[in-house]
Amino acid sequence: MKPNIYLVPALLAGLLLGSCAENKAPDTATTAPAAPSPGSTAAQDTARVSGQPCDIQLAGIHFTKAVNGADTLATTDAQGRMDFRVGAKKDFFCDPNDNKLSNNTAPILLAKVDNTKPFTMVAKVTPGFTAKGLYNAGVLYLYVNDRRWHKLCFEQDERGRHRIVSVRTIGTSDDNNHDVVTAPTAYMKISSDTRTVGSYYSLDNKTWQLVRLYKNDYPAELWAGVSSQCPIDTSTVNHFGGISLTQTSVSDFRLGN
Repeated sequence: MKPNIYLVPALLAGLLLGSCAENKAPDTATTAPAAPSPGSTAAQDTARVSGQPCDIQLAGIHFTKAVNGADTLATTDAQGRMDFRVGAKKDFFCDPNDNKLSNNTAPILLAKVDNTKPFTMVAKVTPGFTAKGLYNAGVLYLYVNDRRWHKLCFEQDERGRHRIVSVRTIGTSDDNNHDVVTAPTAYMKISSDTRTVGSYYSLDNKTWQLVRLYKNDYPAELWAGVSSQCPIDTSTVNHFGGISLTQTSVSDFRLGN
């Protein structure tokens, strides 16, 4: 009978091992690769690159890509001024709260930038603020794709005040309110020396206020441009002047000069 006594534990051990193997198999078979974190390169570069070719030449910049029909909404004059119309509920934002407020319908005009070299974009911005124009803004952009971009805005806030706002998007958008500006016009600037990106505003195009600094980790091919947004109201027109894009950077990233 001893052979049978030894056989029973052996059979039990085999059944237990088989059960463990069956329970473990679904984990290895069904577990998907981990999703990239919002700040990773994979997350940054898998989104759609929007826009259609366009040809809008001003003295200081050549726009060659139009997002959301921007080229049909902008008119320019011989002095290099641009009136940029925008319709109702147009915004560009990747909501971090379950996409409840996400919207990528704002028109944007873009010019190609060689990001292996320094660059600076400057514009005089006079937004078309209205009584009901919450978040209406004239905007400067750096753009890689629909989920990786940066915008610098002269915007109307929840209390009807006009202020500088910056939004940086890497998968989802942050949202930062900066100084209140009581003047109807502000000069706005985005500059990089290939290592750092700085955003600034000025009331006289001479004394610049720092808004934001961060590491330039954008790819070699980058886009810079202007936009109009009207997330809440029915429409508005924003006015831009002196738009320029050069392959030079500010020399002092704190002072913006």
